[in-house]
Amino acid sequence: TRTELALLNRHAGEIAALIGPDMEIVEFGAGSLTKVRILLDALARPAAYTPLDISGDYLGGVVRALAADYPALTLRPIVSDFTLPLAIPPLPGAPRRAGFFPGGTIGNFRPNAAACLLRRLRASLHGGGLLVGVDLVKDSRRLHAAYNDSAGITAAFNRNILVRANRELGADFDEDAFAHYAPYNSAAHRIEMYLVSLKRQSVHIAGQRFEFAQGEAIHTEDSHKYTIEAFRELAAHAGFAPRAVWTDEERLFSLHWLEG
Repeated sequence: TRTELALLNRHAGEIAALIGPDMEIVEFGAGSLTKVRILLDALARPAAYTPLDISGDYLGGVVRALAADYPALTLRPIVSDFTLPLAIPPLPGAPRRAGFFPGGTIGNFRPNAAACLLRRLRASLHGGGLLVGVDLVKDSRRLHAAYNDSAGITAAFNRNILVRANRELGADFDEDAFAHYAPYNSAAHRIEMYLVSLKRQSVHIAGQRFEFAQGEAIHTEDSHKYTIEAFRELAAHAGFAPRAVWTDEERLFSLHWLEG
């Protein structure tokens, strides 16, 4: 997000001082190179960058994009699903590790699952810290406007799961026969995204047939929002020691430095 980029730019020096020199940066779910470039540029003598992603093709592009600009940096892409147990072999010289988990992705996991994920990430860092982006609780009207935007960007993102199922699993979803629906569950502090069937219909996927009644919904995603205190408590429950926190002026988004 633009807010997270602004936070990284504004506090890059402080973040780099906490992470320290000669570190291996492990990014869980390699995303926008814009973010990790800010971090790498701020660090003193970064030793290595280890991006993890389920797409080998994407990781290949990451390495090609960074190699020319960081010739002294060891680039070690790993094709892996970070939601599963991780085994990241040590690099020669065994530099200390720090994790990078931006984008508010932690919010896509329900709190118990988020705590389990944080424990798994902590174990893979061998005592290193984690810089993690966390979306914050905010006015429900603002959230509704963001997830039900008039341009239909979020709706297209949501329906893309049907596009992928058709292309990669041989399904026959009629993408126009499902409507985007994203209410805010105030009790659970989360946006819940659904695709709602607009009619009675049958869908075939992976050799099976599924019947949808009009109004029946597919629950596609959750996006949890945290208070700063609630996330620090969750991180502590996962074994981290919560330290520095940075937020924008409106307290829409936060970056947390957690020590392992």
